[in-house]
Amino acid sequence: MSESKQMSIGVDAGGTLIKIAYSGKHTNRGAEPETMKIPTSRIREAADWIARHPEAKVCLTGGKSRVLTSLLQRETSQLGEFDATVGGALYLLKRDGVELDSFILTNAGTGTSVHHVASSGSHRIIGTGVGGGTVMGLSALLTGESDFDSIVKASADGDRERVDLLVSHIYEGAIPPIPGDLTASNFGYVLQSKETPQKADVLASVLGLVGETITTVSVMAAALAGTNQVVYAGSLFDVNPPLTEIVARYTRIRECEPVMLANGGFCGAIGAWLTFA
Repeated sequence: MSESKQMSIGVDAGGTLIKIAYSGKHTNRGAEPETMKIPTSRIREAADWIARHPEAKVCLTGGKSRVLTSLLQRETSQLGEFDATVGGALYLLKRDGVELDSFILTNAGTGTSVHHVASSGSHRIIGTGVGGGTVMGLSALLTGESDFDSIVKASADGDRERVDLLVSHIYEGAIPPIPGDLTASNFGYVLQSKETPQKADVLASVLGLVGETITTVSVMAAALAGTNQVVYAGSLFDVNPPLTEIVARYTRIRECEPVMLANGGFCGAIGAWLTFA
């Protein structure tokens, strides 16, 4: 891409990933940012990439933004993480033609943050330490697997019934009062199972634990806010069909409507980019 004085760069420097949105393509819907991700462990690489665009305006957000700013040694703007996330989510919803007057925005990155967004404004309701960091940490501890893409791929072939205690296990031979395939206890079937869980089974149950926890927090926040719309965003959902399916299904069971935001891992970066766009 050619350099331009009008170029703008939005950066969400998180605990696991550095997400970047920058001036790029123009479509019939107007300007849309290009996006890229760099692991936070390679934060200097992100600083070097930004340095190759000396005329660009740069806005940063996220927990590692101060560290990144110190490496840049140039003038930058700062935007609060929650404001950036909400702004980016609203941009992506509008891009996709989704109109919501009031909704819960659940942003799942390393941890998870839950916001209520309405026409009158937005505010953070609650958060949980269960998120992408939990997936990575538990997967590494239990199976030795530490590559996110490998975790997602393997979990798709896993059987959670060898690890999780289901409602049907408890109501054996009887009709349960709620769907039998719901989880009664995450990892609660390990000592009762007659089959030894395989690596894929354990990884599937890790995603189940994280997905169901995030969903429970989200639907409870929706009840408090008086809405049944839950928008899920964050890097944890990007290219993660097993988790997306778990969360979407469980949200509907809890009588809320899920919206899985495409490219939602870049909400913060896009919100920062919008400062100049």
